[in-house]
Amino acid sequence: MSRERDRAPLDLEGPAGGRVSQFFGIVISMNYSDHAPPHFHARYDQHEALIAIPTLEVLEGWLPKRAYALVLEWAAQHRAELTASWDLAREGRGPAHIVPLD
Repeated sequence: MSRERDRAPLDLEGPAGGRVSQFFGIVISMNYSDHAPPHFHARYDQHEALIAIPTLEVLEGWLPKRAYALVLEWAAQHRAELTASWDLAREGRGPAHIVPLD
């Protein structure tokens, strides 16, 4: 997991962002016109990370260990839905909502 803590904050709630899910204080979002590879944004407190959908590896940013574990658990359960949401977002239709981790 990348430990790049000194980077500029990622824009998860900007005009191009769409919230996909939220659980345990973690916000998951995708941007409408984001770059490849397919990924989602995860934010917890002041920490942010971009996570690849196919591999669930951190592409950029950092999350605390417990938050990252929760994101991995959720993403593993919803990988097909994440891929479909990525496709929708790339088509400009906005990502679909995915049920939170319970």
